[in-house]
Amino acid sequence: MRILIIGFITFLAYSTLSTYIYVCVIKGLCDEPVNMQISEVNKDTIIAKDTIQKQFVQQIPVPKDFIIYFKFDKYDFKPDAFTDKYFDESTQYLDQNIQAKLSITGHTDAIGNEEYNQALAYRRAQSLQHYFEKKGMPASKIIIISKGENEPADENNTVAGRANNRRTVITIKNQ
Repeated sequence: MRILIIGFITFLAYSTLSTYIYVCVIKGLCDEPVNMQISEVNKDTIIAKDTIQKQFVQQIPVPKDFIIYFKFDKYDFKPDAFTDKYFDESTQYLDQNIQAKLSITGHTDAIGNEEYNQALAYRRAQSLQHYFEKKGMPASKIIIISKGENEPADENNTVAGRANNRRTVITIKNQ
């Protein structure tokens, strides 16, 4: 084992010495002076900004769900300051996130037959869709869904419960 270690050290010393002799003494590359040519700088070719470093854009948080309540058997929608604020927030988020969509889901209470309630919930969602499109949101970014009376948020046997069920929920969906 001792002979192997001594042989390995001898081999490393010989290869290092022979490399030095070949590169520095024979070829003369170790102490070669470096010549640089400096040319005049053209002001048109100067880059004023760092083009490699990307600017960091602050990520906008996903807007929370927005709920709009309707009167009994109504689907007309009157925008207010809260709706305008939600539109601005959701538009900014959708602009940053290409795959995201605005989902508008219409709901009703349980009064009336199921077919009528399904159509009423759809008209409620459509009224909000028209609002967002008029404000400039692309139709391809909006999904409308009608749940009718199928997914109540509250009980349908009280006046307050039915009022809570007559709603449209706006949500941002990341696909």
